[in-house]
Amino acid sequence: MTSDELYEFITPHGFNRAQTAKVLLGIYRKRVTQLSQIADTPKALKELLLSNFTTGLFSPVTSFKSTDNTIKYLFRNDNGLEFETVFLPDNKRKTVCVSTQAGCRMGCPFCLTGRYGFNGNLSAGDIINQIISLPQASEISHVVFMGMGEPMDNLDEVLKACEILSADWGLAISSRNITVSTVGILPGIIEFLERSDCNLTLSLHSPFPEERKLVVPAENKYPADQIIHVMKSFQLSKKRRLSVAYVMIKDINDSDRHLEALRELLIDSPIRVNLLPYHRVNDDPCCSSTEERMQFFKHNLVISGISASIRKSRGEDISAACGLLASGLGKK
Repeated sequence: MTSDELYEFITPHGFNRAQTAKVLLGIYRKRVTQLSQIADTPKALKELLLSNFTTGLFSPVTSFKSTDNTIKYLFRNDNGLEFETVFLPDNKRKTVCVSTQAGCRMGCPFCLTGRYGFNGNLSAGDIINQIISLPQASEISHVVFMGMGEPMDNLDEVLKACEILSADWGLAISSRNITVSTVGILPGIIEFLERSDCNLTLSLHSPFPEERKLVVPAENKYPADQIIHVMKSFQLSKKRRLSVAYVMIKDINDSDRHLEALRELLIDSPIRVNLLPYHRVNDDPCCSSTEERMQFFKHNLVISGISASIRKSRGEDISAACGLLASGLGKK
């Protein structure tokens, strides 16, 4: 629940904003497992909460640890929906990659989550629980919505989760440390940009529409060039980041022609480029571009005035890397 939602419920019973904040801080930051354990709240308020609510916290069903210390967790909610969460430790930076749906209905062929199919939307509670129910919850500094599902296909719950993550009465994580990734649903992107201060990343694959349609079906309805035009023209608040994720596949989208088209698409804009290695799936004949080729792309983008970085792969050996979530689900 948000502060406004809880306050609206308890204020007719004589309770105030300060008491609302204490309840929410008890759940979100102190992670109390029982409502009766919330400190410094009147007995009558605890009784009111106990008769109407639960904490909503539930632990992971299982976990897998990678050789690089990445940990993947499997959750199952009360409705039986299964979804995965990834914890990515990197020195002082501790990132959690959360899911927004059980599966996905975007149908991108290179993504195992899409092959798993769509089983249902996750609530804001399910999303937040993926963070505060982890053993490392107190260490988390960054949150990325890059797990299972398309965030813009479950936008209301994603926006609510972002509010809880960034609010003082919630987890108080800076919005500049929260990033939501999308394959590109334009109406949702516009609403997200207007209603949230969190970062946005567009999964591009190719700067050429006909190529992108083969891998990202959303391109047929919401062309990437239109989305990037919106991103370019949006007035950014201080330190908010808009990015393009470009997964590099050898001999597929890493030619000089692709580099030039990508440069032309993003030149003179604040949009950054994150270059990522491709992860092979089963007998997939495709493979990632070489490190040298990725460095070549990065160098040429940077000298063109486009901010670019190469993101290293994490957790591939436990199917926790990009596009591999849900590889172990649906096989029981």
